[in-house]
Amino acid sequence: MVNWHSLDTVFLDMDGTLLDLHFDNHFWLEHLPRRYAEHNNLSPEEARNTIIPMIMAERGSLNWYCTDYWSERLNLDITGLKAEVGERIGYRPHVTDFLDAVKSTGLRSVIVTNCHPDPLSLKLQRTGLDSRVDNIISSHQLGKPKEDPAFWQDLARLEPYRLTTTLMVDDSFPVLESARTAGIAQCLAILAPDSKQAARDKHPDIPSIHHFDEILPALRQRQPLPSGQ
Repeated sequence: MVNWHSLDTVFLDMDGTLLDLHFDNHFWLEHLPRRYAEHNNLSPEEARNTIIPMIMAERGSLNWYCTDYWSERLNLDITGLKAEVGERIGYRPHVTDFLDAVKSTGLRSVIVTNCHPDPLSLKLQRTGLDSRVDNIISSHQLGKPKEDPAFWQDLARLEPYRLTTTLMVDDSFPVLESARTAGIAQCLAILAPDSKQAARDKHPDIPSIHHFDEILPALRQRQPLPSGQ
């Protein structure tokens, strides 16, 4: 499923891969419409019918992930509202064991996320995730989302890497397809990003797992690449 012996870098999505996507789904589908309804004297159903189509229209763009954009568009403090339900932020199963194993086998671990820097800071404060990886890069630093194949070339300016020795792990099929199109050698899909929802069907062409315990034994057997490789 993953050829660990050929790798020196692991790129990791955050939301839905390392952290439970339930937080984000709950926020956008339930908490935000509720607070928008209160702010605009609407019923929850009216608020959802207003907000959800607006959000879906931006899917796959950088605006989809941008709290500044949605704060201005909805006239609400999106990051502040996210903090109201911050207790829902948490790791997915077996993630800390996986990250410990990545570190112990000498691989470089880099979070590559579409998360805006403001909610990213909130999630790091809640989880300490930044202490478990070597670097964190938000797509907002590059001005384009991971769904854009050009993102991966631009990423190399901030985090130099080799296509042939890199793995990308993500719960988004479009992101993984973008990474594969850009030439990243190995991709792995997460099928159970939200602990409150059923797992999705597998991608027809990209290997997949539900949780990291499925690949931990093979990872722990990895030997570091020879010096200079």
